[in-house]
Amino acid sequence: MRIAIAGAAHPHARYVTAEIDRYDEFELVAVADPDRVVAEGYATPYGAKVFTDHQQMLDEVHPDVVMVAGIYADRGRAVVDALNAGSHVLADKPLCTSLADLTAIAEAAERNSRHVVLLLEKRYYPETLAAIELVRSGELGTIHGVVSSGPHKLNRPSRPEWFFDRTRYGGLLNDLAVHDIDAALYFTGLTTGTVSGALAGEPAFPRYGTATLTGPGVLITAGVDWLTPAASPLHGDYRMKLTGTEGTAELQWARHRLILTTNEKPPYDVPLPPGHRPAELPLQALADGNEPDITTSHSLLITRLALLAQQSAESDNLPIPWSS
Repeated sequence: MRIAIAGAAHPHARYVTAEIDRYDEFELVAVADPDRVVAEGYATPYGAKVFTDHQQMLDEVHPDVVMVAGIYADRGRAVVDALNAGSHVLADKPLCTSLADLTAIAEAAERNSRHVVLLLEKRYYPETLAAIELVRSGELGTIHGVVSSGPHKLNRPSRPEWFFDRTRYGGLLNDLAVHDIDAALYFTGLTTGTVSGALAGEPAFPRYGTATLTGPGVLITAGVDWLTPAASPLHGDYRMKLTGTEGTAELQWARHRLILTTNEKPPYDVPLPPGHRPAELPLQALADGNEPDITTSHSLLITRLALLAQQSAESDNLPIPWSS
């Protein structure tokens, strides 16, 4: 399977090279990035072609799969162009930075019968895999509450200028809340409700925010920020607590723990299974001609919820109806 990278501004482009390094069936054939030095950095070890324009790359190389990991505001166009070229798309989050881009992606995916997979790596963490088994077993009963915390180190000196430009970055909630929204829906099965957002901090670059989703019997609150102290040993102490009628489960992703407490059992650490690399299962599914478990419709839904939370936060904070 011939893979290309369209935009490599974020190091998550390496999600696909990690699979290319492991499997002979995957080949990196080209890398495009407006910064030729960046493109060469990814392409040279694999003898891949180098481009500074992703459309030229698509026209010349015709890849089977395109990984999109460029500047956030440029991703929507790259995804649409890749789909129109007949390629499946794997995308780092955020998939795009506007609802208009999202509509264009949905139309292109349907028109060309190609998959779009948002690489939601928390879905494949050992803690998440163990927690979904708890949920399915019924040990937590009916889950009514999900609260998550997604702190991150800003590392401001190392961030590029575009990262602090709202028109190119797309907003805090659109960037960071996606993973926890996905995990919360995964655990609760919520398919309809309202979504709202709130932001705090300097208006030009808010560094703290929340996305809130409500639905029948469920309340989800996802807090995200760029406020992890510089001296912290962790980039982010990512956590999520599931509260059900029969018990609670706390996922401590950064500490590799899942703590279960029920009406019959005191707190204990649940054994964790092996996890999966972010692009491992999606690429294998595409190679086998199957639909990835993170489907196009789900990738679009999670992106839409994050964009709506961002829209709410930047306007009146009012909840916006949604349905899958």
